Amino acid sequence: MSIRELINPKNAVFIFIDHQPQMAFGVTNIDRQQLKNNTVALAKASKIFDVPTIYTSVETESFSGYIWPELLAVHPDIKPIERTSMNSWEDKAFVETVKKTGRKKLIIAALWTEVCLAFPALMALEEGFEVYMVTDASGGTSQDAHERAIQRMTQAGAVPVTWQQVLLELQRDWARKETYDAVMDLVREYSGAYGMGVDYAYTMVHKAPQRKIK
Repeated sequence: MSIRELINPKNAVFIFIDHQPQMAFGVTNIDRQQLKNNTVALAKASKIFDVPTIYTSVETESFSGYIWPELLAVHPDIKPIERTSMNSWEDKAFVETVKKTGRKKLIIAALWTEVCLAFPALMALEEGFEVYMVTDASGGTSQDAHERAIQRMTQAGAVPVTWQQVLLELQRDWARKETYDAVMDLVREYSGAYGMGVDYAYTMVHKAPQRKIK
């Protein structure tokens, strides 16, 4: 297995680190509503393809607040791993959970990029894991902080990706009908202009009825 091998539902694990209010307050490199949109969409992608998913949080009650409810709602049966360390890879329970999945491709989104993403990413790389940084579901305290962290991790061997890239890499073939409808629904809800284009094609080209929003 290597970074040249495409991500698929059998070789990857999704990891969401510290998507909590206090951490989000400090993010300035991306609009925070867009950040939440992208992160929830990424989690829904993991659910569509039934990929192992890990949530972890830091100092929930004493500082950071609870993980966004919209994110927790995607996987209501997953209990977040609570930590004191800002570096997840220095938390025994977290590392054990990652290793129990048996997966080597770690798809990670985190707040902040320069700390809670960079630290565990660099240590996981050192232990032989492959790290895929979801740059638009992660955020830093400044544009420079975010970019320098991504640059540092890339130089160490991590791979920058976006949430939609991950989704489409998992789907890849539109003949995969078992996930097709769910992927299209996710795209229509979260993918902006792409989703609008899908709605247009369905209704104007294929003459499907306009979808109803609940």
